[in-house]
Amino acid sequence: MSILPYTSEHHQFRSDLREFLKTEITPYVDQWEKDHIVPKSAWQKMGKQGFLSTSISKTYGGRGGDFLYSVIVSEEMPKTNHSGLSAPLHSDIVVPYIDSYASDTLKQKYLPGCVSGDIITAVAMTEPGAGSDIASITTTAVEMDDMVIINGSKTFISNGINADLVILAARDPQVENAYQAISLYLVDSDAPGFSRGRQLEKMGFNSQDTAELFFSSCKIPKTNILGQKGNGFLMLMQKLQQERLVCSIGALASAESILDMTVSFLRTHSFNGKPMIKHQATQFAIVEMTTVLKVSRAFVEQLSLDHMHGKNVIVETSMAKYWTTDQVKRIAYRCMDLMGEHALLESSQIARAMRDVRVMSIFAGTNEIMKGIAAKFMGL
Repeated sequence: MSILPYTSEHHQFRSDLREFLKTEITPYVDQWEKDHIVPKSAWQKMGKQGFLSTSISKTYGGRGGDFLYSVIVSEEMPKTNHSGLSAPLHSDIVVPYIDSYASDTLKQKYLPGCVSGDIITAVAMTEPGAGSDIASITTTAVEMDDMVIINGSKTFISNGINADLVILAARDPQVENAYQAISLYLVDSDAPGFSRGRQLEKMGFNSQDTAELFFSSCKIPKTNILGQKGNGFLMLMQKLQQERLVCSIGALASAESILDMTVSFLRTHSFNGKPMIKHQATQFAIVEMTTVLKVSRAFVEQLSLDHMHGKNVIVETSMAKYWTTDQVKRIAYRCMDLMGEHALLESSQIARAMRDVRVMSIFAGTNEIMKGIAAKFMGL
């Protein structure tokens, strides 16, 4: 039983979302996987129904909902068994930077489109030579009159092809302190000097349009800065708790979905004359994985509750991120073993799920980084 304080409105929202995903998303996933992209029309359908950026104030066209709406979306999306329509990334990781740090003018300009799905967002931090170490980025932003001139490149950018708006981390080359040199900027996809490079071919996440982005004397208005100049690193750190919590929720939901698919398969397939689910070794494996997931859910839901109440649980969310993303990989591999050769077929949902979950321990800060954060605060 969930410890989260869901209301009747939350339950109705989940029911409506499930029905929407069942009719408007899941039937098209296989084609999107082949196309390696989700059409923008799917984002717009989701936005029109009120399933994007649920925390945004009604002032800007949003629902004005609490974090539980984000939890619900993060739990239901993995059941579609694809990664391309990454609503939690857009709604709960990228858009909150605009909601928290942008001027009211920028909020009025961008937030309604983020809610409706007419504006798809991406966050551009990772570079060819800088991943989890944000202080090492080399993309520069130089002010000139009322403009900012940006030069550099980013890679592994989720939503990179579809993105209409990019939150960019760049540094002032004249500031020596790496942490004080970084600022965050809003870059429209039609900004002069902005271009997209390759759409990257990946092991999984096939329907997720991951791409390279290039900025060649890219010009944006100076007013497109988020917050105060030089506070970019601090703003990124302040949003990491929610980012890693959202990743944990998604990883846990993915693991639960994979296990559910496996149990359904084992109930309907036989070995040595009886259903595979009736073999003791299979039962023990299912019990072990179910136990891990129940313990994980208790931990993640408590963190979700703490986060809603404004508590600082950055260390615990770092632990949850590494734990859940490690567990989903183990469960995917174990379920593939249980299903046998059937799981190796491209028509098997487990094959896709196993490829997709592999990257979860890498993005949003590698799991080694997560353990390092925990170790630091534990005084080790």
